[in-house]
Amino acid sequence: MKPNEILLNTPFKRDYGDDIGDDHVASSYNTPLRPDAFDLSESEKIEKIEQHFEEIMNILGLDLSDDSLKGTPRRVAKMYVQEVFSGLDPENQPEMTLFENKYKYNQMLVEKDITFYSHCEHHFVPIYGKAHVAYISSGKVIGLSKINRIVQYFSKRPQVQERLTVQIGNELKKALQTEDVAVVVDATHLCVASRGVGDTNSKTGTAFFSGKFEETQIKNEFLNYINSH
Repeated sequence: MKPNEILLNTPFKRDYGDDIGDDHVASSYNTPLRPDAFDLSESEKIEKIEQHFEEIMNILGLDLSDDSLKGTPRRVAKMYVQEVFSGLDPENQPEMTLFENKYKYNQMLVEKDITFYSHCEHHFVPIYGKAHVAYISSGKVIGLSKINRIVQYFSKRPQVQERLTVQIGNELKKALQTEDVAVVVDATHLCVASRGVGDTNSKTGTAFFSGKFEETQIKNEFLNYINSH
């Protein structure tokens, strides 16, 4: 049974301050950041991460004079700051432009199978999967690509899947000025697949339902649609 199919008959209720599994502890809706998180410039962060990652490689016994390895600390530093964790920087948050719903479309709009890549904040290994998003307009709409950009923005930071799901849902509510939002995320966690228990087949499903999507009929309409081929 697919995670979404399980969700069809499973109410999604969770206290995000509770433990949610072995070595997998929820903290808060907001990504944990120190007050001085943005005191360093992008170039300063890259330089410091490069130095520290070089030290990690040295401790592991790798020969950094090798042509294949000598550029790795710099590559990793740039990847962390400019790519896979770029969602930590609020300067990279996508700008939202609202448009009038001139078509008077008052049914749910669904965008499914949005591919995302994130990183588990417990082991810094990839989480990847699909996000499925729906909303019902309150009179305003946004361009479809903006939905993808919201998903990507919150994905590109160290994450837990529950927080990622809630962050996407709350950002869509704020951007669209509506309570009627649904988000389902199906993901593979390499901290489960490539280490620890080594289960390569399991997936994790999380959901966020607000407004009209808390009604059983509308929720099921959305879930049935995203499970259809």
